Amino acid sequence: MMKGNVWPKRGAGVEVDGLVALMENEHVGPLKLGNRGEFTMLDLAEVVKETIGPSATVDFKPNTVDDPHKRKPDIGKGKELLNWEPKISLHKGLHLMVTDFRNRILNEDEGKGNK
Repeated sequence: MMKGNVWPKRGAGVEVDGLVALMENEHVGPLKLGNRGEFTMLDLAEVVKETIGPSATVDFKPNTVDDPHKRKPDIGKGKELLNWEPKISLHKGLHLMVTDFRNRILNEDEGKGNK
C-alpha cells in the first residue's frame, strides 16, 4: 500500500487518487475509474486535435471485430466503494496532459543541447 506517500499529480494524473483509493480498499476485481461521458472515437480525436493544434490529422482505420460499440463506463461502483469520482473534465485533463508533455519534451530537448 502507498499510505503516507505523496504521489506527484501532473496533468490528467489526478486520477491517481482513484487508483490509490482502490489499492487501499479491500475490493478485488475490475473497477472503472475514468470519464463518465459517452463519446465516439471521432469526438475524442477532435478534442485531442483542438488541444494539440489544428495541424494534427485524424487517420481512419476499420474497427476491430471486438471493438465495443458503447464506451460509456459505469463509474458508479468506484464512487460507491471508494467515495471517489473524476474531478477533471476530459477537455481540462487533455489540456493539462499536453501542457505537461510539452514541458517535459522541451526541457529534455534543452538538456540535450547543453551537453
